[in-house]
Amino acid sequence: MKKLNFIDLFSGAGGLSEGFIQSGFNPIAHVEMNKDACDTIKTRTAYHYLKDNNKVELYYDYLHKRIDRQELWDSIPLNLINSVINKEISKNTLNGIFEQVDSQLNGDQVDLIVGGPPCQAYSVAGRARDPKGMIGDPRNHLYKYYVEFLKKYKPKMFVFENVPGILSANNGDFLKEIFKAVNKAGYKLEIPKKKHLNSKHFNVLQDRKRVIIIGWKKELDIEYPDFKEVEPIYKIKESIFSDLPKLKNGEGSLGVTNYSKPITQYLEKTNIRNGVEFTTQHIARPHNENDLEIYRIAVNLLNKEGKRLNYADLPKRLIRHKNLNSFTNRFQVVNPEGVSHTVVAHIAMDGHYYIHPDLKQNRSISLREAARIQSFPDDFFFEGSRTAAFKQIGNAVPPLMAKGIAEKIIEYL
Repeated sequence: MKKLNFIDLFSGAGGLSEGFIQSGFNPIAHVEMNKDACDTIKTRTAYHYLKDNNKVELYYDYLHKRIDRQELWDSIPLNLINSVINKEISKNTLNGIFEQVDSQLNGDQVDLIVGGPPCQAYSVAGRARDPKGMIGDPRNHLYKYYVEFLKKYKPKMFVFENVPGILSANNGDFLKEIFKAVNKAGYKLEIPKKKHLNSKHFNVLQDRKRVIIIGWKKELDIEYPDFKEVEPIYKIKESIFSDLPKLKNGEGSLGVTNYSKPITQYLEKTNIRNGVEFTTQHIARPHNENDLEIYRIAVNLLNKEGKRLNYADLPKRLIRHKNLNSFTNRFQVVNPEGVSHTVVAHIAMDGHYYIHPDLKQNRSISLREAARIQSFPDDFFFEGSRTAAFKQIGNAVPPLMAKGIAEKIIEYL
């Protein structure tokens, strides 16, 4: 069957793309303004090409540092590296981006466009932090460029992903504007009846709500897909963390790490641990003694009493923040008995909101553990510093969720 072509806008590290590629879609172009994220996509593009051409050992050579990154990228066709477009989408760059996409298309049809503009302007938290409620933020209007891509490439369908806050941003006016602009471009669009989808219903061990708007050309006889809700039956401590080597704070490596235990049923079923006997980037942040003591209190409270830590209830000698009325849950333990709370980009700033549930390890979660909570495969490598990698992971769409969406889109296309 001919592969379906798609363009990924505001790609981030490529979580959305990864799910669509795993489902058989062919990426024509990724457009992303962050260089580290673009480098991550280039490296993942090399992986997919080498895997499809029975040369995946070259990719593993890179992970083992037997070859450098440029050698890896040079091992695949240049047009694939050039398909990753490191530019901010704006009025000034739009035509240039179109030219680059056109050169990649080489006359082929675009079947699908996916992506979601940066969510800070729509998120409830972002609006709460900003004195003007993000009303004047130019990111509110990035959807207009998304619509320009619809007009230019006329895909049969599109997937527009964003945070639940988009439903209420500017009293719902932004969402109305999006619907109006897309309708004018020749598309029908819908959001799920429950207003959002949750990654935990796609076998991701994370409670992550997202608004997934799906649109299609008006002449197509389509309605919003019926996504079956699958409740996860696995536990974090037994399925995501248990086979990784135990670390103390500040320990680990950005490079190769061997597994300490056999594969779990969850990791095998989801193909997160996908056939290779090692992973990478299992590295934990260093923490000061004050934070480590708070971590111990938080883990003991959850494990023994099933309660979450309220920052204001800590002994006064441990309190470093003056604000004791808001963000009192700033120290949060990852739930070992079910699904994790949402992984967000703030994980790049500190690990206090993602404390490892094992008291003996007493640390925040590692890069690889965060990536697993987001359902990234273990051979997915994030380029850039540890902080840059955490940010990419926190901003991403879980690939397993993306794959579930992609499989429904395939039924239509």
